[in-house]
Amino acid sequence: MTRRQQTPTLFLSLPHPCSYLPERTSTSLFLDPRLKLDSEDYTGYMRLGFRRSGDFIYRPHCGVCRACIPVRVPVARFEPNRGQRRIWKRNADVTVQPHPPVFSAEHFALYTHYQAQRHPGGGMDDPDPEKYLGFLAASRIDTVFHEIRCGGKLLAVAVVDHLPDSLSAVYTFYDPGEMERGLGVYAVLWQIEEARRLGLPHVYLGYWIKESPKMAYKASYRPLEAFLDNRWVTLDPDAVAQR
Repeated sequence: MTRRQQTPTLFLSLPHPCSYLPERTSTSLFLDPRLKLDSEDYTGYMRLGFRRSGDFIYRPHCGVCRACIPVRVPVARFEPNRGQRRIWKRNADVTVQPHPPVFSAEHFALYTHYQAQRHPGGGMDDPDPEKYLGFLAASRIDTVFHEIRCGGKLLAVAVVDHLPDSLSAVYTFYDPGEMERGLGVYAVLWQIEEARRLGLPHVYLGYWIKESPKMAYKASYRPLEAFLDNRWVTLDPDAVAQR
């Protein structure tokens, strides 16, 4: 754990329908929201399987269910597969530029369009700028909205936390009319290459859920490390039983 970290006060959420596995309920452990963590503090909790949503730092804690597995890419060992190499070449015409974590009407228009087309009725398609920034940004963590453009057109935004020893993929939204580009995959590949350029050993991808089509894709980035039994190990997706 990093400097200043002490045993925090934890809160358990009320049970609610699981967002990823039908007919299951989920609960989460939250760090005391009065703790205002900076990037270095947050890094220590990510190593223990926590993630953030806005300023809320949480980890799934669902009783008998252990389907949510924290995963990260070991940058030095990563080897793109054939499909990923094709997507990388397909997007050779794009540029990626950093943007501060402040409201942008252009970003927000793309975000609402993406949610309406890709996740209608999923609870995240509420066209509220305050909720949008409250979900993606954090008050003391170094977050960057990386703009992916082609010829000036905004194709995607990859929201990334820049941490002392890693990058953390927060969220990516993109133009649904550009599906052939595979922009979600490209954004992850770009983050891996950016971490390599910066000399950072890991890119955190959040939770892998074998049974969820929305989350199972993360196993395609190999090798992949998983936080299992309180330690990081190389993940063998085929050996992980449904949990």
